[in-house]
Amino acid sequence: MSNEEMVVVAVDGSPASHNAVRWAANTAAKRGIALQLAASYTMPQFLYAEGMVPPKELFDDLQKETIQKVEEARDIALEVAPDIKIGHAIAEGSPIDMLLEMSRTATMIVMGSRGLGGLSGMVLGSVSGAVVSHASCPVVVVREDNNVTEENKYGPVVVGVDGSEVSRHATEVAFEEAHARGAELIAVHTWIDTQVQGPGAGFSVTDEHWKAVQEEKDEILNGYLEDSAAKYPDVQIRKVITRDRPVRALTEAAEGAQLLVTGSHGRGGFKGMLLGSTSRALLQSAPCPMMVVRPND
Repeated sequence: MSNEEMVVVAVDGSPASHNAVRWAANTAAKRGIALQLAASYTMPQFLYAEGMVPPKELFDDLQKETIQKVEEARDIALEVAPDIKIGHAIAEGSPIDMLLEMSRTATMIVMGSRGLGGLSGMVLGSVSGAVVSHASCPVVVVREDNNVTEENKYGPVVVGVDGSEVSRHATEVAFEEAHARGAELIAVHTWIDTQVQGPGAGFSVTDEHWKAVQEEKDEILNGYLEDSAAKYPDVQIRKVITRDRPVRALTEAAEGAQLLVTGSHGRGGFKGMLLGSTSRALLQSAPCPMMVVRPND
């Protein structure tokens, strides 16, 4: 399955992982590509002192338990999409290393926000956080409460647009997702008062001035969307331009959405930053599965 497009989903048997499998199976079906179930196992360090070799039977038990989780995930996936092609990969070692290696050839990585080892109340676990920050392909994080419902099953794809290079890449990916799903695309562009120069110190900003600013922002957003809109003319676009903070505006726009797409960091991010404050906050507050797109290397 390495020579074809595929959706890779992390499997660990947790409720968040089950939700991720459902979402990934639905996405693979809509795209007409294969689903790859990825699972790993490691020997718990507390069981044996350093230098001791655990018995082979213990490794066999861990492998058998992992295979059972994969089979359970396969059943869940087939309930959602009975006709998709499903493969699996099982490895001994770090799930982070496994998923990052698979991200080199995958269309996307899908994973739960935190697995069986996550602390209660932790929204983004160590594995998901590391994969989101370092993967070579887009990563979708599906929380335990991100259930597919009749209300959001055919909902829009939402993307945050700020004109940065990584945002442009995220916009291209969002158009592709909307096209594959036959969904409306909601493009959200936010701005705050400090970004706008008023008519002069000591003067109040008039309604006419705000209208002019809104028209200017609309023109800027059209420029950001132009290339992708031409490539996917079938995608219906709804623009949201608002004087608000990005996290709040995107969270509101994503209510009832199938997917929220953002760049890993925006215009305010430092060069080399792996994950910006907006994307980190959205991973905790987004009401739907969220895709983080990193810059093209």
